[in-house]
Amino acid sequence: MNEESTSSQSATKPTDPWREQARPTAEASAPTAAPEDWMQAWAKEVFLEQRRARRGRIIGYFVRGGFTLLILALVLGVGRGAFQDMKPDAASQPHLAVVEIQGVIDSRGQVRAERILGGLQRAFAADQARAVILRINSPGGSPVQSGQIYDGLMQLKAEHPQMPVYAVIEDIGASGAYYIAVAADQILADRASLVGSIGVVSGGFGFAEAIERLGIERRVFSAGENKAFLDPFGEISEEQRAFWQQVLDSTHQQFIDRVREGRGERLADNPQIFSGLVWNGELALQEGLIDELGSIFTLQRQYQTQRLVNYTPDLTPWERLEQRLATRVSLMLNEWQAPSY
Repeated sequence: MNEESTSSQSATKPTDPWREQARPTAEASAPTAAPEDWMQAWAKEVFLEQRRARRGRIIGYFVRGGFTLLILALVLGVGRGAFQDMKPDAASQPHLAVVEIQGVIDSRGQVRAERILGGLQRAFAADQARAVILRINSPGGSPVQSGQIYDGLMQLKAEHPQMPVYAVIEDIGASGAYYIAVAADQILADRASLVGSIGVVSGGFGFAEAIERLGIERRVFSAGENKAFLDPFGEISEEQRAFWQQVLDSTHQQFIDRVREGRGERLADNPQIFSGLVWNGELALQEGLIDELGSIFTLQRQYQTQRLVNYTPDLTPWERLEQRLATRVSLMLNEWQAPSY
């Protein structure tokens, strides 16, 4: 009876034709089977295994592709901010026009003069904009890009004298970011925001003695005795040091002039303001670096509108990914360098 049940189960069990073809025949299973029969059975089994592996790779491609699309969707669609969920007709109603200065100011980065001024032009041209707000969270960067944004903003203010302009500093508005902020009519910051750093820095290393001890010969060919004076592997003379300091001092004076032009008599009579120190918002208010402790919500209450329309040009997917990565790095650096609660 057991034999009958076994035979009936085997009869109803589905069979795999590939496995059946790969199973050795009775003659091949016998000790006297020819080597060719064994080779045929082995080759079929290998072919079957390759087919399974190919099927697994195809499934793996689909899984990885789906995971990649999910990551891209998160990068492109998540964290675009409260400003991005505005209805298309939001700009047709009274609102506050926002332009964001987020991250390091750089000619190839997301905070560059071309991009920021493009957003400011749109903001000033908006018929229903009641004020233009520079939403700043930046440690600074290129003095050239900062100067171009400053000059462009001053020109737009001259063309639209009726439009009030505010700079709202969030976590940090230092160096080149503060350079831009002083072009606004008023500057707001949180009591713990980092503000100022009115100075210029140029850093590097000198490896001249190190490569000499290692027996390395540095070969630099230049026309002009000072062409390579900033080469970290070469010596620098006292005359060259004095010249480079003159360049930095001149750039620093340009910064000071813009701050005095923008802040005027609101600045306290304190030479330390221009020494490169960074102040928190509470101290910055005492020094006249800002006008008020507040935030973007302060301006919403002042103008009695909750509508914020972001006129900053959209980021490319790569810029958006770079922004998210830079934010993570910035948070880690802030944990090391900035006061925290």
